[in-house]
Amino acid sequence: MENIYFIGSKVVDFNSATGQGTLEWDRYVRSTTLSFNKMDVTFARGRSTEFPGTEYDQDPKLPFSVTFVSPRTVRLRFNTRAVPLSDGSSLMLAGPVAKDNSWKVKQTDQAIIYTSAFGQVRIIKQPWHIEFYDKAGHLLTRTQNIGDPNTFITPIPFSFVRRASDLSRRVAATFQLQHDEKIFGCGESFTGLNKRGQHVVEFARDGMGTQNEYMYKPIPFFLSSNGYGMFVHTSAPVTFDFGKYYDAHNVIYSGDENLDIFVFLGEPKDILSEYTALTGRSPVPPLWSFGFWMSRITYKSEDEVREVAAKLRQHKVPADVIHLDTGWFETDWRSNYQFSTSRFRDPAKMIADLKQQGFHISLWQYTYFTSKNELFKELVDKGYEVKNDGGALPFEDAVVDMSNPEAVKWYQAKLANLLKMGVGAIKADFGEGAPLTGQYASGRTGWYEHNLYPLRYNKA
Repeated sequence: MENIYFIGSKVVDFNSATGQGTLEWDRYVRSTTLSFNKMDVTFARGRSTEFPGTEYDQDPKLPFSVTFVSPRTVRLRFNTRAVPLSDGSSLMLAGPVAKDNSWKVKQTDQAIIYTSAFGQVRIIKQPWHIEFYDKAGHLLTRTQNIGDPNTFITPIPFSFVRRASDLSRRVAATFQLQHDEKIFGCGESFTGLNKRGQHVVEFARDGMGTQNEYMYKPIPFFLSSNGYGMFVHTSAPVTFDFGKYYDAHNVIYSGDENLDIFVFLGEPKDILSEYTALTGRSPVPPLWSFGFWMSRITYKSEDEVREVAAKLRQHKVPADVIHLDTGWFETDWRSNYQFSTSRFRDPAKMIADLKQQGFHISLWQYTYFTSKNELFKELVDKGYEVKNDGGALPFEDAVVDMSNPEAVKWYQAKLANLLKMGVGAIKADFGEGAPLTGQYASGRTGWYEHNLYPLRYNKA
């Protein structure tokens, strides 16, 4: 059995009032050609192999939509199965997605054209394309179909694949790149600022330094120097190929079975404003949190903390926070949310005394519990840990399942004791290690929950 590729070919029907329609996807398979002592891989039309043949289309007709959030924001959605598009809640969005009715629409035999004060969207019926223009009529980007452009190799067109290994779907959303276009974004990435020519994998991982492609904070959002930005609304892993494989193409490989992309029009400040209105804006932290934080790995006793605080004040070093990393527990790194009784005589008094001196205390912790941690048994007995598909632990550690509301309450109760003591900040460390093979209380696997875990962790 081989992978089957479905490439968007033509609009079957479309309701311009609702933005809902049906798109036909032509079936292809991979094929090879031999020329001048070399082999090349291309696409060839495929035939239906499903049985019974009366129940499955060779070229499926599937739902898609083009809707508007604001005069600058367009939402594109595509399903790879014949199920209706749905609006569910999402942690990645600030709330229900707004609907904007300011876009004017007109139709021709070849296209549906929407226009706002800031740009234009054209849906070309056959061969299918979606094109984005600014208010001056300048082409910003467009989807790329098979044969775009006509070249000797075969770049990946806008398509989805049905994988032979498990019959799951994955989407490749391909858009045109201009020759001088620059790309910025993708979260906390330590590679070159301009992502053009890079292959960026959006998957949370311990960075292990700042000289590699790993990232703690992957964000599937970018903005272009050509006057637009995009946000891929999924917590599944996403890979951006910003012209690395084929220079004129931006291919968004989404690990999700369906595709949900928001496209923003305007200058960078406009795009960022639209993006944050959609996904949420952080409240301003307290003023002291912008001050100097003093820390190292690691202060291990009350005497050491008090000595550091005294020297900071003695030498008139401005400082607002003293952070205690992994050593404030009885056993270094064994996160049990309790100060060592042998090295911290009276942590509540220490915190109160330091607050009188103008210091706030920050504490390190994480949500992974080894079998030597007394909280390991408590977590497992209550069923608050992430499990694998056999109901056992996927790792050596028990990891708090932040998609379980009861587990979140358990975790919050542990922190509450510290906050009541006067602790000013909690370091939420190692959120990037949630089990990829886990089965979560949300009903989803680690494929969707891994990247979402840091967000759940911080919200808790």
